[in-house]
Amino acid sequence: MTKKGKMKFSDIILQGMQDTLYIWKREFRLTVRDQGVLIFFILVPLLYPIIYALIYNNEVVRDVPVAVVDNSHSFKSREFLRHVDGTPDVKIISYSSNMEEARGLMRNKDAYGIIYIPSSFSKDIARMEQTHVSIFCDMSGLLYYKAILSACTEVSLDMNNDIKIERAGNTTDRQDEITRYPIKYQYIPMFNPQNGFASFLIPAVLILILQQTLLLGIGLSAGTARERNQFKDLVPINKHYNGTLRIVMGKGLSYFMVYAIVSVYLLGVVPRIFSLNQIGLLQTLIMFIVPYLAACIFFAMTCSIFVRNRELCFLIFVFTSIPLLFISGISWPGAAIPPFWKAISYIFPSTFGINGFVRINNMGATLDEVRHESQVLWIQAGVYFITTCLVYRWQILNSRLHVLRKHREMKNKRLLDSREAVE
Repeated sequence: MTKKGKMKFSDIILQGMQDTLYIWKREFRLTVRDQGVLIFFILVPLLYPIIYALIYNNEVVRDVPVAVVDNSHSFKSREFLRHVDGTPDVKIISYSSNMEEARGLMRNKDAYGIIYIPSSFSKDIARMEQTHVSIFCDMSGLLYYKAILSACTEVSLDMNNDIKIERAGNTTDRQDEITRYPIKYQYIPMFNPQNGFASFLIPAVLILILQQTLLLGIGLSAGTARERNQFKDLVPINKHYNGTLRIVMGKGLSYFMVYAIVSVYLLGVVPRIFSLNQIGLLQTLIMFIVPYLAACIFFAMTCSIFVRNRELCFLIFVFTSIPLLFISGISWPGAAIPPFWKAISYIFPSTFGINGFVRINNMGATLDEVRHESQVLWIQAGVYFITTCLVYRWQILNSRLHVLRKHREMKNKRLLDSREAVE
C-alpha cells in the first residue's frame, strides 16, 4: 500500500492472481458437487461415444434382405439374381409373384428393397438391345440403398463384360482381357478402405461432443448460479468476484483443466478401442485441440447469458447437435450447403474443429495443412473471450447496481422507521 492508501500495481496483480486461483478452485468444487454438471462433463463424454461407436461398430451393412420380382424367368435373369445373392451386401429372401406382394414385404420391414426384372430382359439381350433392371429401396436407411445399389451395379457391370466378350469373337485370352478392361483401373478408397460408416462419422461426433457437453454443462452451471445468487445474476456477491478478467480466467481454466482430460479420452482412447483410423501426429493434434477447447469454452460462457434457470439450457442447446453435424460439411457435402447456412456454421467452433480434426486424425494432415481451420479457431477463441468479458462485466455492474439499490432501500426504510418512531 502507498501512503495515500492506494494499492501498488504489483499488489493489484498479486490480488488478481489470488482471486483467479480462488475462483478456479471454487468453480471446480461447484462442478464436482453438481451432479447435473458432472453428468455432462464426465458421464456423457464417457458413455455416449462408446454407445454410438458400438452401434456402428460393424462399419458396413451386410446381407440386406431384398425381394425379387422376376418376370423374365430366363437363364440370364436367374444368373443375374444368383450373382446378386452371392455378394456380401444383399440376401434375397423372397421371389415374389408380383410387385404388390413385394411391397407388402417392404411395408412389414421383412425386406428393405425390391429387384424387378422385366419380362423382356433376356429377349432384349439376345436382340442386342439395352435392357433394364429396376431397384426399389427403403430410403429410411441410406446404408440399405447403398448396399443394394452397389451389389446390383457390380453384377450388371460384370455381366456386361461377359456379354461383350461373347459378341467380340476373340481368339485369345489376351483379347478377352482387353475387351473386358480396355482401360485397367484400380479402385482404392483413401483413408477409409472398408467404406465404413463409423470411420468417417465417429471422429466428427467426438469433436461435436466436446462442444455440446461444454454448452450444456456451463449452461447448467450458469442456471444454477442464477437460482442461488441473491439478485439472479451470474456473478455472486463476493469480494473475490470483483474483476472481469479474474472471473473469466478462473472459470475458463477450471473448465479447460477438466476437458483436457476428457479430450484425451475422447480423441485418444475411444478411437483405439474401436480400431478407428488414427494416423495424425500427437503434437499436431494437441496444437489443434488447444484453440478448439478455448473457443468452445468461451463460446459456451458467452451463450450462458441466455440461461435463466437449470432447465433452460436443455431447450436451447440440445436440439442443435444434429444440425451442427450437417452444416459442418462432414455428414452432408459442404459444397451443397446453402450460403445462408454456411454463414451460420461459421459461428460455431465445431465447424472448423470437425474439419480440422478429421483431416489430421484420418488423413494425416500437418498443422500447416489445417492452418485455415486452426487460425479461425484462434480468432474465435479471441472473439468469444472478448464477448465473455463483456457478458461478465455487464453482470458485475448489474450486481453492483442491485447492491446499491438494496442499500438505498434499506436506508430509506430505516429513515422512515425513525420518523415514525419520533412521531
